[in-house]
Amino acid sequence: MPHPDLHFVHRGELVTLHHVPPTRTLLQLLRDDLGLTATKEGCNEGDCGACTVVLGERRDGRLHYNAVNSCIRLAHSIHGLALWTAQDLAAADGTLHPVQQALLANHASQCGFCTPGFAMSLFGLYQNQVCQGQRVSREQALDALSGNLCRCTGYRPILDAAQQMSSWPTVALNEADILAKLALLATPERALAPDVSYQSPTTLAELLALRAAQPQAQLVAGCTDVGLWVNKQHKDFAQVLDLTRVAELRQISSNEAHLSIGAAVTLTDAFAALEASRPALHAFAMRFAGAPVRNSGTLGGNVANGSPIGDSMPLLIALRARVELASVRGLRELPLESLYTGYRQNVMAADEVLSRIIVPQPAPGEFLRVYKVSKRLEDDISAVCLAVQLHLKEDQVAQASIGVGGVAATPVRARQTEAALRHQPWTPATVDEAMATLRGEFQPISDMRASSDYRRTVLGNLLQRLWRESQGEADVSLETLQA
Repeated sequence: MPHPDLHFVHRGELVTLHHVPPTRTLLQLLRDDLGLTATKEGCNEGDCGACTVVLGERRDGRLHYNAVNSCIRLAHSIHGLALWTAQDLAAADGTLHPVQQALLANHASQCGFCTPGFAMSLFGLYQNQVCQGQRVSREQALDALSGNLCRCTGYRPILDAAQQMSSWPTVALNEADILAKLALLATPERALAPDVSYQSPTTLAELLALRAAQPQAQLVAGCTDVGLWVNKQHKDFAQVLDLTRVAELRQISSNEAHLSIGAAVTLTDAFAALEASRPALHAFAMRFAGAPVRNSGTLGGNVANGSPIGDSMPLLIALRARVELASVRGLRELPLESLYTGYRQNVMAADEVLSRIIVPQPAPGEFLRVYKVSKRLEDDISAVCLAVQLHLKEDQVAQASIGVGGVAATPVRARQTEAALRHQPWTPATVDEAMATLRGEFQPISDMRASSDYRRTVLGNLLQRLWRESQGEADVSLETLQA
């Protein structure tokens, strides 16, 4: 099966590569095919950030820069984009880029293996912040580096470097030239013939026609999970169908009743849209993996993947979100929790794709909390995730909606606990009863992340935490709660 040509912009020049297999990762392409070995292979699963590169994409007439993990990104996914690696920062005469100068001045490199990844995450921050005339705060630095791990524990000087990047004269890219080259790559589009190994449709109609003709093709978006199948399970796919260029799936829209998020919207942009009407979600959103994963992964991919420990689903279930499924036969909607039939199994037909997630807007009296319990604060997988949406009226629970992750084969709705809360006075006695119900509603497994007993205990404790926060207590920790 023929492979389409791959076109992208690198070092300001158009690059064309031939015969790139559909499951070739970007990291393999850089290191093995192009000899760009400054980009390191660490964990090869998107957790350490040593392989970080920056991709540039045209948005609203200007370049937007995203730091991503090249190890779990398929090479063909950068078609039509601009690429920067750690070897592209210094000037041709060897003059260091301000990112490199800041790292050097702050002694921010120890063994050095992770440094190229940190430098590229900082380069993305530099382009999006410093080059736009904005200073970098400590919080922004922490967020930008959340997907980069330093095993020598050198975080403080790296964070210092992030805040000092603007101390040197600004080094700006020739964005006009890059945008002109990207425009050349935008047309003509690559062939969408059914016998091509990697297809990137640009319209929903094209996607659905291809899906109907090729139900065996592997759907991909950000590849933050499929990339693991390729690297760790050594899976190979004869055909890949990439959703990320479908215009309709990249749209976010809202009205008074709903927020609609296209399935190919990145997690970064999807959480930003959710936070716009629910600012309290910011802290939870920042704990969803690291920034490079959020910059690649999509909300639709997380939902369709259906992992029982996928963090977005408990939240969306609590918000009573619905999903839209599309095929050449038409559209249908269903509650998000009704999508799943078993472990990583769902009701989608072979010719269907998840097209958008529809989230009701907050109503007056909403009290929303989402709790993620994991061994590491950032860039870690949940042992338990609990999302609770309450509508309180005159000290009574008018409505309760609860989503839970990590306690069953799929993300689930805690229906029994919802019933125990609904129309009850919002009192400690009601909370105690709901805690007991929630602990008994599920039979979670024991695994490397937590025991079954721990998960059940934590579920109840989190509900007690919710109660105390609803009474105005701040910074409630699990350690202060009784089991």
